Amino acid sequence: MTVAVSAPARSNTYFVVLVVLGCTHLLNDLMQSLIPAAYPILREAYALDFVQIGLITMTFQIAGSVLQPVIGVITDRHPAPYSPVIGMMSTLAGLICLAYAGSYTVILIAVALIGIGSSIFHPEATRMARYAAGDRQGLAQGLFQVGGQAGGALGPVFAAIIIVPFGQSSLSWFAVIALLAMALLMWIGSKQKEISAAFAARQASAKSRESAQRHAPLMIGVALFVLTFLMFTKNAYGESFRSFYTFYLMEKFDLTIPAAQMMLFIFLLASAAGALIGGIVGDKIGRYRIIWISVLGPLPLTLILPHVDLFWTGVLSVLINLIMASAFASILIYAMELLPNRIGLIGGLFYGLNFGLGGIAAALLGVLADRYGVEMVYTICSFLPLAGLLAWFLPKLDEKAS
Repeated sequence: MTVAVSAPARSNTYFVVLVVLGCTHLLNDLMQSLIPAAYPILREAYALDFVQIGLITMTFQIAGSVLQPVIGVITDRHPAPYSPVIGMMSTLAGLICLAYAGSYTVILIAVALIGIGSSIFHPEATRMARYAAGDRQGLAQGLFQVGGQAGGALGPVFAAIIIVPFGQSSLSWFAVIALLAMALLMWIGSKQKEISAAFAARQASAKSRESAQRHAPLMIGVALFVLTFLMFTKNAYGESFRSFYTFYLMEKFDLTIPAAQMMLFIFLLASAAGALIGGIVGDKIGRYRIIWISVLGPLPLTLILPHVDLFWTGVLSVLINLIMASAFASILIYAMELLPNRIGLIGGLFYGLNFGLGGIAAALLGVLADRYGVEMVYTICSFLPLAGLLAWFLPKLDEKAS
């Protein structure tokens, strides 16, 4: 099934705004990534088991998912360009609480505050990336994503060089990052009026596109369901690395905590590269093809991963995440093309799904790790890319002008 999409008017791309947005995404996700990066320290300090670690992740990511679609709907009707600043304040409070938490309960409260901050940040930031993109939507979402992925990759590095040697309280030092992010977000908010006006003019010339999506509600529903399920399987596999990869390397290959954290950094850095490459290539060959490549491409590699030595574990981990991460920008833009008037909702929904579904996966994987061992988790997760076959049911949009 192919849906025709009319050619929108070409418009300028605000590269400076996109770069700054990517930087704020980097800072936001860096602070989030400190949570799983600190797991080995927290596990030792509080004698946590894998179920409790999974519950920390679930608390953080559910807090970061529940509000996002709601905030997206509200900002679709009443744009709030400075709302990400408020979100960053919540993240700052969560970091301070986590740095000085004296019990498991306070840890859960702290990570919930960080998750809430993320839920406020993403919908409006996604809208601004869409508005500032002009006719380079893939590049724009790729830049936005590479910021987030790079921030996530830096968490283990800072854990290895700061948190491990200086302890849990050193998390408070990252308050400076939150303050910097707030300043950058204030500047971005000041640009919203100009950029949204340019986007509104672009949308006015694309009424036939909006008309096309209104005539196919069943197609939109099927596509969003498939994209949601694909997102769940990709996040479940990704969460197996973010929450348990260091333990896997320490258990199977006897690595030290700093060495395992650096391996995790390399893995997550590949995710940043994959996000940018996927966005750029998606502009060239279309979102549909990128989604297919990213959801099924990693399958042979994931099946091999649990059975190789340390060197090939590193190589395959990088390749898997490089390919898997290439899809997110395309999935997001694909959904926005289905619902062009619901940018905040789509941003909130899909970033919310990233957090919420990843949190559910982390809790389930924690149970599996405690019962069957961390290595069994990777054997089970190796079959998750088979869900990519559901991409067959996605309508093939005509993306000649997108």
